[in-house]
Amino acid sequence: MSEEIKVDQELQEEQTAEVSQEESMANVNILKKGDIVKGKVIKVEADQAVVDVGYKYDGVVPLRELSSVSLDNAGESVEIGQEIELKVLQINDHKETLVLSKKAIQGEKAWEKLAADMENKTILEAKVAEVVKGGLVVDVGLRGFVPASMVERNFVEDFSDYKGRTLRLRVKEMDKEKNKVILSQKDVLDEEFEAKKQEVLGQLSVGQELTGTVQRLTQFGAFVDIGGVDGLVHISEMAWHHVETPSEVVKEGDQVKVQVLKVDPANERISLSIKATQPGPWQQVAENINIGDIVTGTVKRLVQFGAFIEVAPGVEGLVHISQISHRHIGTPHEVLKEGQEVQVKVLDVNPSEKRVSLSIKETEEAPAREPKQERERAPRRERESVSHEEMQGLNLTLGERFGDKLSKFK
Repeated sequence: MSEEIKVDQELQEEQTAEVSQEESMANVNILKKGDIVKGKVIKVEADQAVVDVGYKYDGVVPLRELSSVSLDNAGESVEIGQEIELKVLQINDHKETLVLSKKAIQGEKAWEKLAADMENKTILEAKVAEVVKGGLVVDVGLRGFVPASMVERNFVEDFSDYKGRTLRLRVKEMDKEKNKVILSQKDVLDEEFEAKKQEVLGQLSVGQELTGTVQRLTQFGAFVDIGGVDGLVHISEMAWHHVETPSEVVKEGDQVKVQVLKVDPANERISLSIKATQPGPWQQVAENINIGDIVTGTVKRLVQFGAFIEVAPGVEGLVHISQISHRHIGTPHEVLKEGQEVQVKVLDVNPSEKRVSLSIKETEEAPAREPKQERERAPRRERESVSHEEMQGLNLTLGERFGDKLSKFK
């Protein structure tokens, strides 16, 4: 090969290399601070993600620039192969450093989206990123805050297990200058509760029997959840027997069977009864108490004509005053007092009329009668003799008196 040919080949190779380099440089993006770029995650480290954005060297996204909320690891926000949109924060070709931000892009888009969501009352889903004093931090493209009072419909004392949970939220308040976004899950739950309440109210009918859960107790009764709406079981409807406090019968969380007594949709009130679902006391009387039975009862009331004795829960029978004692008494108070336990004999049972006739004295042995003492009487002849003599004496005395009177007139 001649020297001239060799020189020509070297010149052609140099020209080809220059053209190739120029073409390669032409394909490289020209970046500057503030640019928006798209890239692919090629590496995920604990404190950063490495991203290929088509530049002559790769860029990095620091942990703090991956999300608007605190992260423990970059892997919580991105994964290898994921394509993401980024903002150029810093670029230095001499040091070949390119710092990018995922958070900045999300934040700018989030303000616009959240403003629209707030206006439209859109329900958002967001995961709890942190549990902080006073509430929860959620990631909604921005750092969103859910105050403790806006998390649930009921009071929550400890939120420690809420981290990682997904909440259904509505935007309550936004302030871009202060970088503040307030959200509420309670609003969503309240609206759903009200909708459910109206649905349930429309389906209820008097006499209907349902199973519910005791939600809370008060002095006057218990509130029972019957499928998304609470109804009141008044203390008088908790049992057939007298109840002093609701806790005697139920406790919070109990599953109970109830009957609907009254529905007032206008005032959103439901009256329920537990005792109406149970056998009535008079039904039990018909099955368990018979004429002639001797049972133990409690004196409930004393009246002038007798005493009312409770012989079963909710069932009182009458002991007439004549059946209280074998001896004559003026009032029942002479031998009985309220609250006293007594033995009674069943004289008559009439469940349909809710009447039971009882006797106390029939359970006791009658005292022996004392023999009558006869007065000493004189023999008949003696009595006749005395009477004759007395009569003669009486006649003599009268004759003498009349004789004296007559002699005065002579």
